[in-house]
Amino acid sequence: MDAVSGVGVLDKASLLLEVMELGPASLAELVARTGLKRPTVHRLATALERLRLVARDRRGRFVLGPRLGDMAVEAGRDRLVAAAGPVLGRLRDRVGASARLYRRHGDLRVCVAAAECGAQLPPVPVGAALPMHAGAAAQVLVAWEAPELLFRSLRGARFTAATLTCVRQQGWAQTVGTDDAERETVSVAVPVRGPGNRVVAAVCVAGPVSRLGRRPGRQYGAAAIDAAVQLGAGLTV
Repeated sequence: MDAVSGVGVLDKASLLLEVMELGPASLAELVARTGLKRPTVHRLATALERLRLVARDRRGRFVLGPRLGDMAVEAGRDRLVAAAGPVLGRLRDRVGASARLYRRHGDLRVCVAAAECGAQLPPVPVGAALPMHAGAAAQVLVAWEAPELLFRSLRGARFTAATLTCVRQQGWAQTVGTDDAERETVSVAVPVRGPGNRVVAAVCVAGPVSRLGRRPGRQYGAAAIDAAVQLGAGLTV
C-alpha cells in the first residue's frame, strides 16, 4: 500500500480500492491480494458499496463505484473553466463565430465560459442558465447519458431519441433556429470528456446562417472537437 493514514479502517478500505484499480475482483480475490480477513473484507467492501465508492459487475465482482467518477469530475471543474478561455478564443478565431462552454445543472445548461464574436449574435453571458429541452449543446449533454436518464430527459424535449442516436454516431450535434431578432442562427456542439470518458460539458459554436451555413456540423465539427479534446485532456492529467 503506497499511502498510510494511520487510521486502520481507512488504510484497509484504501487497500481494497487499490486492488480494484487493477480490475474487477471477487471477495476471495480481495482477501488473497490484501491479506485481510474475509469478514473484514466483506464488511468494508459492502460498506463502500453502500456509499457508491464500490459497485458490482455482472458477475458480482467488486469494481470501483460511480461516486469516484463524480468526485473526479468535480475536482476537474475549476481546471476546465480556467482552461476554457484561451481554447474558446482560438476556436472563435478559427471558425469566425461565437464559442461557448456549457455544463449541465439539473434541468438547465449553464454557460460557464464564452468567447463571443462581435455583433453577429446577442452574447450569452457567463452564468446564463438555459433550458435543456432544445439546442445543440443540450443534445450533446443528454446523448451519452445512461438509458434511464436519457429517456427522462427526452420528456418535453424538441429532439428525439433518433436525433440523439445520430449525435452519438457523428460525434456532434447541430441545430438551426431563429433568435429574438428573427435572424436564422445555427449552432454546433461537441462533448468534452473527463475521467472515465464521461461527458462533463459541451463546446458550442454559434453564428448566423449567413456565416456558418445550414449544415455547419460537417464543416466546423472538427474544429469544435479539437477544442473539446484540448479541454478534456486537461481533466485527465
